Amino acid sequence: FFLSGVDLSNIVKAVRPPASENGQKQKHEILLTLDALGKAVADSDLAEVAEQLVVFTAQCKEQLAFRCLAGQNGAYPVVFSACQMASGDRNLMLKAFYTLSALLDGQPDLLDSAGQDLLLQTLQEYKEDADMALAGIRCVRHACLKHEQNRQDFVKGGILPLLTGAILLGMLWLAVRRLQNSLCSFLTHLCGWKQDVVKQVLSAIRAVAGNDDVKDAIVSAGATDLIVLAISHHLANPQICEQGCAALCMLALRKPENCSIIMEGGGALAALQAMKAHPREVAVQ
Repeated sequence: FFLSGVDLSNIVKAVRPPASENGQKQKHEILLTLDALGKAVADSDLAEVAEQLVVFTAQCKEQLAFRCLAGQNGAYPVVFSACQMASGDRNLMLKAFYTLSALLDGQPDLLDSAGQDLLLQTLQEYKEDADMALAGIRCVRHACLKHEQNRQDFVKGGILPLLTGAILLGMLWLAVRRLQNSLCSFLTHLCGWKQDVVKQVLSAIRAVAGNDDVKDAIVSAGATDLIVLAISHHLANPQICEQGCAALCMLALRKPENCSIIMEGGGALAALQAMKAHPREVAVQ
């Protein structure tokens, strides 16, 4: 199959568990975990829900085939219910969003309108919480990759101001680090994941910018200036440079008027600086 170019990424290739003593076929481990998670949700056992979410997330991350198997067996409604149950509990909400992000990776069709509303509401509610912003943006990113309808729905729902606000959140922490040298070591630790917030936001903007109307909305929201600012402030980070330049390219594609705005805003210079800063990073060149 591999020699023939057949895509087997969504096929479970793990060895099948042996049959039980009574001859019944054994369930896959991820389905057993899903059953346990569903029972915990039904019983409103928050401690057990938190524990099973962690296990289920790890299994989803192993390979796409496992996620597909779980998705085909009703994983999304269970995870969505866990997200709803976690409302008001920040730590549980983080775990639930990590799980939702892992499940949606490669399966954007699973997300429904209720899930979109939940993500938008949570990003609005926790817009000053970098950890929650990062978890929510990852979900949005996975939901928008290769899914045009989700892109348009999120833009109509008001995702763009939330994404640009998340970029500003990352920039704010960088400014605080510069102003408060006495807290340098503490803030240096924090900036590791603040940069991750910026990277995920840029990746999400890149993902939703596939539609020409969406491009216009993003540019009108002033996102290009923030993208240039993000590249300039995080010039030493090749991943941010890569995602920022890719986002600018996507916004400029088939849009001459957007090209002019990007050029006037210093986008070309920022991209050139990124290329000079990372000459060995193929993705930045």
